[in-house]
Amino acid sequence: MFHAEWFQAIRNGDISENIQENLWITLLITLVFMIIQNTFTIIPLILVITVNYTLFGFFNGFLWSWLSSIIGAALMFFGSRYLFQDWVLPRIKKQFVEKIERKGFLFVFQARVMPFIPTSLINILGGISSIHFNSFIMATILGNFIYFFLLILIPAGLMNSQINDFLIEAFVLLAVILFLLYKWKKRKGEKGTFSDHSKGV
Repeated sequence: MFHAEWFQAIRNGDISENIQENLWITLLITLVFMIIQNTFTIIPLILVITVNYTLFGFFNGFLWSWLSSIIGAALMFFGSRYLFQDWVLPRIKKQFVEKIERKGFLFVFQARVMPFIPTSLINILGGISSIHFNSFIMATILGNFIYFFLLILIPAGLMNSQINDFLIEAFVLLAVILFLLYKWKKRKGEKGTFSDHSKGV
């Protein structure tokens, strides 16, 4: 992707004038890409964020990626709740729905920060569950802010020599720590469940 002609053209500023002249069209196209990513997850999130970074720069690219992801998540949430629930509900495992209803904000936040569940599935689960929209959207806002900031460091570090290597190392270290915390919390939860079953017996 980084060696593709279109990507190099964006990076070198060859189409920057066209972008400035058609800013709203560019924003609309990138918004559509993010909505698709939040609906089907057929477009890698890192690709969308990288394109936004190359088009709008680090700060604006991060903000637009973050804001457009919130819009996409909200649209999919309401779509699943009011338009597609009857079609989606039989195809989703009941334990996922029960988990998001039980943990609510915490489940969505953890899924956003540690994305072991596809973005689209989180949005669908939120829509078909009984979780309140305010809890869903606040967890999405906070979780995506952290995760998107970490993700945009990848293209920033690969494409800008001025970015200190420390940022990339910090990102890798933080990703490892988050993964270990997730595994520890999951193991602790499994032990708690086992203990409850033992007491019941």
